[in-house]
Formats: sequence, structure tokens, C-alpha cells
Amino acid sequence: MFYNRENDTIAAISTAPGHSGIGIIRISGSEALNIIDGLIVTKSGKKLDISGQPSHTVKYGFFSDGKEIIDEVLITVFRKPRSYTAEDTVEISCHGGSFVLRRVLSHIIKNGARAAEPGEFTRRAFLNGRIDLTEAEAVMDVISSSNEFARKNAVSLLRGGLYKKIIKLRDEIIHETAFLESALDDPEHYSLDGYPSKLRVKVFEMIGEIEELLSGADTGRILKSGIKTAIVGKPNVGKSSILNLLSGEDRAIVTDIPGTTRDVLSSEVLIDGIPLILSDTAGIRETGDKVEKIGVERSRETIEKADLCLFTVDSSSEISSEDTEIFDHIMSLGKKCIVLLNKTDLRSGRDLGFNFSCPVIDFSVPEEMGLKELKETVSDMFLSEKLKTDEEIFVSCERQLTELRLSRDSLGLVINSIDDNMTEDFFTSDLMDAYTHLGNVIGECTDEDLFDRIFSEFCMGK
Repeated sequence: MFYNRENDTIAAISTAPGHSGIGIIRISGSEALNIIDGLIVTKSGKKLDISGQPSHTVKYGFFSDGKEIIDEVLITVFRKPRSYTAEDTVEISCHGGSFVLRRVLSHIIKNGARAAEPGEFTRRAFLNGRIDLTEAEAVMDVISSSNEFARKNAVSLLRGGLYKKIIKLRDEIIHETAFLESALDDPEHYSLDGYPSKLRVKVFEMIGEIEELLSGADTGRILKSGIKTAIVGKPNVGKSSILNLLSGEDRAIVTDIPGTTRDVLSSEVLIDGIPLILSDTAGIRETGDKVEKIGVERSRETIEKADLCLFTVDSSSEISSEDTEIFDHIMSLGKKCIVLLNKTDLRSGRDLGFNFSCPVIDFSVPEEMGLKELKETVSDMFLSEKLKTDEEIFVSCERQLTELRLSRDSLGLVINSIDDNMTEDFFTSDLMDAYTHLGNVIGECTDEDLFDRIFSEFCMGK
């Protein structure tokens, strides 16, 4: 594996492929400054001394392969440990043509650097102690964030929000374990009288803190990938019109002919910064049409996978048995649901005579009625007050969640041992298991193969 060559100086293009105004090549390692020294010249051809520059300085010049000028560049110097990798690092800002960048990178590699593998810069930052594993994984979350909530959460993780919580829990566990070991080794000076009861309270508090982190898993997933939202209802109630209104474009064909939508159409939208993956489903009804029947089945599958259903009814007509059957099916699946009483402008205030056990919004596509209420309702359903004020961290990484669950379960075994009046030496084993799993979250007790998997998923140059 390339990670066994961690003393090598590495280089890679760190900006996205394609043409752009600026492209950046990053070099990191003990020889980074020496490799670039002599490759940068003034307009007159005089070599610039890059290796003698102090940290966080920028020099202007031209990149030369010794025979000709390749590009006009800016050279930024970061000396260890004040760099992304905590190693000596040089960043070369070139013009952003892919050919120029490859040409510059090729000559840097000829001059002694090695081509970096995906994630190798971030891995070095982790191995050199500049960031922990949760912060390293948050780097990719920042890069891949598609909405404001996902970005804010990733930045909170990047700033060590989860790391601080884990370190606090581990400190508490090691304190209790150290006391137990001392008492077992020196019972004359350390008394365990009444200690199991006190430990039980402390362990319950720790479990509660872990549960709080785990409870936000669904919200964390939604922040990253969006709320899977199915627009559901019988044919011709206005589902496609609602999709078009929310997405701001004509994604779906709209006619007054029932059964026009034959398949599931999807569109990603932001409602007050909240990402929704909207799916306009085929109208659900009994039908003999083979194509429409396939669409109805896909609609049912979409409902089962949805985080939220926008159940749409034509409020200008009576609530039908088809409407109630669809609504009952949504409720039976335990889905979060908002009822949109569409075509409210045609209802004339008439009572529909049916009480829905979820939020109900009067809605009209032509008049854009109900949009504000819909946004507020979605926000109230999925965003806590802490999230709205940026006070909460949501864990969405399955690896981290798995280790948190295992640490919670180990602490649960401590409670069981206390309740079963087991001897105190049973407590330390499970406490240390919890300590180890929490260490895995932040990368203090993680094996090399896992590091390889995590960092190989990073983009090149990061």
C-alpha cells in the first residue's frame, strides 16, 4: 500500500478537473521546498529562492522545466507544522487549463515527488495529529455538502464538535476505571462502599449523552442527502402541478386527464434551505391498464421509502374512499405526513367532513396559496430548535454510529453487572470496551485497513 511510504513527498492537482481561471497543485513532505526550488524563475530567467521563504508567504514567478517557461504562477509556502498536513507544503497556483496543470505536475514528479493517492493529504493531517478521524471525515462532508444545513453541520464536525464530546466521555470512563483498579489493588486506602450505586448514576448519564448523539442519526442523514418526499394521492388531484410549483420548472406533464403520470418523477428542491427530494408519483387507484398498474406499484414503493408524504386531495370535490384508503395506508406505515387540500380556490369554504390526524394545509397552485405554511410545517417536523440555532451536531457517518452504538451497549452491560450484584472487576472490562469503541470514533484505536478504506474514498488532491 502507498501508505507505507509516508515519508515520501507527494504531489497532486487539488482543484476539480476541467478548465478554470485558476488551478492548484499541492506538494507536501520533507522535500517539498527543495523540489520546487529552482523551478520558479523571474521574467528575466533568474531562479527564485523558494526554500528560503518563511511560512505563509506568496511569491510570483514563472514555472520552468529548465528549457522553457510552462506557466505564470503564484507559489504559496506553508512550513510545518502550520500547514494542512502539518508537513512542509507548497501550493502552486497556475492557470486552470488541464493540460498546463498536468504538465507542471509531471515535471514536479520528475523532480522527486510522488503522485499522491486519493485522500493522502488528509490522511497525513490525521496521522500527524492535526485533525482527528471525525474531522478528517468531515472534510469530505464539507466538499459534498449540497445545502446550508449540511454545510454547517460538516463545519461543526470539522471544528472538533464531536471530538470534544467523545474526549469528555472517554475521560469520564477512564477516571472511573482508574478508581476501580486502584480500589481493587489497594482496598485499605480506597473504599468501594456504596460505589456501585454512584457508578450506576454516572454510567446512565454517559449512556444518555451517547443516545443524544445517536438520536440525530436520521436528521444527519437527511441533512446530507435530503428529505425523501413523495407527493401522493389519487389521479388528477394536482400532484404534478405541485411538483412543478415547488421545483420552479415544468418537470411533469399536467393535464385534466386522470392517470397522465405513469411513472415516478423526481426533483431536488430547497425549501428555506431544507433539501427535499420530491417524487411525483402516479395516481394510486385500481386500474386495468398494465402500464398504469406498474406506475401505481412504483408509487407504493416510493411511499415506503419516503421520509415525508405530501398527501394531496382535490378539496373542490368530496373526500372519496380512494382518498381515505391512501391516507390510511400512509398512516399504517408510520410516515410523517402533511395533507395538502389542493384546489382550495375552488372549494368555496365548504367543510370536507373528514378529520386528518396530521398537519393540514389549504393549498392552491394558481394562487401559490399554502407555500409559506408548507415551509414552516416541514421545518417544524424535521428541524429542532437546536439545529435552527446551530447548537446541535448530527452524526450521519455509519462507521461512527456503529461505534457509538457499541459503546452504549458496553455501558449497558456495566448497568446489568451492577444490578446483578456482580463483583467490581466485571465493571472495568465493559467500561474499557466502551472506552475502546469511543476511541474508534475519533481514530485513536482504529486499524490500518479501516484507514485505507476511509481515505481511499476522498477526492484526489485532498
